[in-house]
Amino acid sequence: MVSVVQNIAIDCADAYGLARFRSRVTGCPVNPDDRPGDPETQVLLAEGPVRHFNQVPEPRTAKNRLHLCLRPDTTREAEVERLLALGAPLTADHRNPDGTGWAVLSDPNTPDYRF
Repeated sequence: MVSVVQNIAIDCADAYGLARFRSRVTGCPVNPDDRPGDPETQVLLAEGPVRHFNQVPEPRTAKNRLHLCLRPDTTREAEVERLLALGAPLTADHRNPDGTGWAVLSDPNTPDYRF
């Protein structure tokens, strides 16, 4: 007997707002039953567990132990620019001139919440 992962839960201050942002990042839809102000919201994926956003009252006090590593279907530079335009702040830039490295972006309005 085994368990399967039902969802990946992410605590946040604005469940619907963060889910909408992540929906635009990934191109996956927000659950059509979810509405602004809902304390729980899901981003539905074609495969794998859904992303489940839980609205919690307390602020985060330590480094987040979960982040998403994204692989764009375009260039890294184009994707960083797209995410910046969606409102994600650039938190750390580890890109190298030879094309190696990575960029760390945060969710909008929560610069210490890295994805």
